[in-house]
Order: sequence, then structure tokens, then C-alpha cells
Amino acid sequence: MKKILVLNGSPKNENSSTLTVTKAFVDGLIESGEYEVEYVNLSSLNIKPCTGCLSCWGRTAGECVIKNDDIPSFKAKIEEADIFIESYPLFFFGMPGTMKVFTDRMLSMMNTYRGQGAPEDGKSFHGIRNPKPERRFVIISSCAYTEASTIYEPLKMQYDYICGKGEYTFIGVPQLKTLIDLKNEKKITRYLSKFKEAGIEFAKNGKLSKETEDNLLKPPFTESGYKVFLDNFWTEEEEKGKNLK
Repeated sequence: MKKILVLNGSPKNENSSTLTVTKAFVDGLIESGEYEVEYVNLSSLNIKPCTGCLSCWGRTAGECVIKNDDIPSFKAKIEEADIFIESYPLFFFGMPGTMKVFTDRMLSMMNTYRGQGAPEDGKSFHGIRNPKPERRFVIISSCAYTEASTIYEPLKMQYDYICGKGEYTFIGVPQLKTLIDLKNEKKITRYLSKFKEAGIEFAKNGKLSKETEDNLLKPPFTESGYKVFLDNFWTEEEEKGKNLK
């Protein structure tokens, strides 16, 4: 069986709205009968911050000097996986802090920087050390915004430098928490079905078509309707705050 490794980077663990979408996508992958999946909550891992010593680029090339946490064993899982999925909500136009700590510790997977200029053809800035061409990397991230096509640009730029453009699949999911919180099961089921279909497509082709990517980016609510909902929500929150004083 091929291996899917999912890293749930949400602080809410199993209550993550993003994970709901990720599981729908994974269900589509598994339907092919070729995959088995392992889910890992980032908050359950003991991960120490990178010290910036750069030994993984020199003295211990490819290996971090920090051995007394969970990164060595989890990195081994990544290297064994056929599909590695990072699942997390957007925090202040970027990844959550715990995900950034994890990402920093993946520096050992990058080739050593030797003064080379930034690539102009969209390739990885450093290049991946010991690449596994058949391995697929997927990021699934939800946000509260409507403008998903632009709101994720800062985050995607970071992955472009790390992996190279076109070397990973990015699935942005706008307005998701609101959809989940309203608990309209029919609407939620209908919305999640397109992510399961995307998983089926990914299992078959190893990638998503531009049409599918654009379809996944479509928010569940109209811009005007969503604005009314947010206005009402924050007004209620402000009133609750006044009552606490």
C-alpha cells in the first residue's frame, strides 16, 4: 500500500475545520484502493525550535544536530510517504506559529546555500536534498477570507522558494469556519463532496487540473451574503464584550 502522511497543524487538533476538508480529500485518495493514511497532530509532537547553527548544511549535512525531540522520527515518516499533506488554517496571512517552527526544522532537507542567485525559472531556491520524484506534497489551508486567490500569495511564495513552483499542490479553502459553524449538514456535505472528487482525481493523475483548483477556491457564500454574516457576528461579539465589563 502507498502511504499518505497527514500533519494536522491546527491548534484545535481533531476539532479543526481545515481537517474536515482534508479528510474529504483523503477519502477520495483512499477510494482508489492504493493508499493507507496516518494522521498526526502537530501539537502532540515534541519539536524544539531551530537554533540556526546551519550544521545541517555543513558538518552534519542533511541531518539536524537536535536529536532529543520528535523531528528525526517524523522526518523519516515524510521520507517514506508517497503523499505528504500539511493541513492547517491561515494565521495572519501565514502558517500558524507551530507550523513555522516545524518548517524551520525541515531545513536539513534543503541543499546547502553556497551563494547562488535566486532561480528565475520558478525552481526551488536551494533544491531538495535526496529528492523522491514520485512523492507528492499537498498543502490544504482554510481561511476566513473571501479573496482566496490573492490572500494566500504570501504563503505560496514561501513554498515556491522551498519547493519550486509546480512542485507542490496548494488547496486554499475560503470561508470554511463559517460554513462549519452554521451546521447546515446538507450544505456541508455538498461542499465537501468536491474535495473528495479532487482526491479521486489526484489519486488518478498525481495532480489537479486548473479547472479543479479553481473550483476548490470558490467560496461557499456570496461576497454580499458573507459580509452581512460577518457584520452581524462581530456586532454580537462586541455586545458580549460589553456585558463582560
